[in-house]
Amino acid sequence: MSGKGHGSLVVSGTTEKYQQVFIPSRKVDSVPLFKRVQINSLNVYGSYGITDKIDVVVSLPYIQSTGEAEATVLDDYRVRNPEKDYTNTRSGLQDVTGYLKFKAYSREVGDNILDLLGAVGVSTPASGYESKQGEEYIIAIGNRATRFNTLGIAQLKMPSGVFFTGQAGYSLRSGRVPNAFVAETKVGYAGRKLYADAYVAFQQSSSKGTDIVQEGFDFFFPATQVNYTRIGGSLYRPIAKGLGLVAGASLYVAGRNLGKSRAFSGGVSYNF
Repeated sequence: MSGKGHGSLVVSGTTEKYQQVFIPSRKVDSVPLFKRVQINSLNVYGSYGITDKIDVVVSLPYIQSTGEAEATVLDDYRVRNPEKDYTNTRSGLQDVTGYLKFKAYSREVGDNILDLLGAVGVSTPASGYESKQGEEYIIAIGNRATRFNTLGIAQLKMPSGVFFTGQAGYSLRSGRVPNAFVAETKVGYAGRKLYADAYVAFQQSSSKGTDIVQEGFDFFFPATQVNYTRIGGSLYRPIAKGLGLVAGASLYVAGRNLGKSRAFSGGVSYNF
C-alpha cells in the first residue's frame, strides 16, 4: 500500500512481437493475413493512497499494432472487399482502467507479515478505436469491451525483503467477449536499493467463447476463448530521491486463440 497521501506515477514503453499463434491443439506458424505482428505501447500508470489501507490505481495505454502483410496482399483484399478497411497499422488510446485496492487483514506469522488484500476495478475504451467483424481486425488494439474485475490477494513478507504473492479473481466482460478467471503467483525481493520479481500469470476464459478454427467462426476475434499462461519478471532501481527506473520482460508459453509474443518494457517512476 502507498500510505495516506503518498503514491507513484510511472511512464513506461513496451514492445512485443509474435508470428506464431496458439489455437486449439496446435500452433500456427504465421499470423493470418499479416504474417507477423508487432505491438508498441506507451502506458501511464498512477497510484495514490486515500488512506493507509485504501489505494486508488489508474492506468491508460496508447497502443500501435502493426502487421507485416505485403502491399500486394492488402491490395488484393481491397479489390475483392472495397467496403472493408485493410491496413497494416492500427493505433490509438486503448482502455482506461481504475482500481480500488484495500488491505483487509494483516498479522504477524512468526517473523513474517501476512497481508490479505482485495481489489475491485473497471476498464472501458478510452477512444473510438475499432474492433469489428473481419480478418483485418486481428491487429485491432483492443476488444472494445467494458470489464468489471475483482481480485483477492495474499502476500507473505519476510524480514530479508523476500516476498510471495498470490492473487485470483474474475473478470466480467460486456458484449460477446467471454468472461474470464484470472490468477497470478509471484516471488520477489523488495529492498531499499532494488526491487525484483518473477511471476506466472494465467487466464481461463468462459467456455461460451469461440475458436478461430471452429466451424462457423464469423471472424469476430473478441468473441474467441482466450486462455494463456505467461511468465515474466520486473525490476525497479531507485536513482535519485523519488525517481527510479523500471524494466520488465514476459513471454506467453501456452495459450488459446492468442499470439505467442515476447515483450520487453522500460520506464521511469516517480514516487512521492
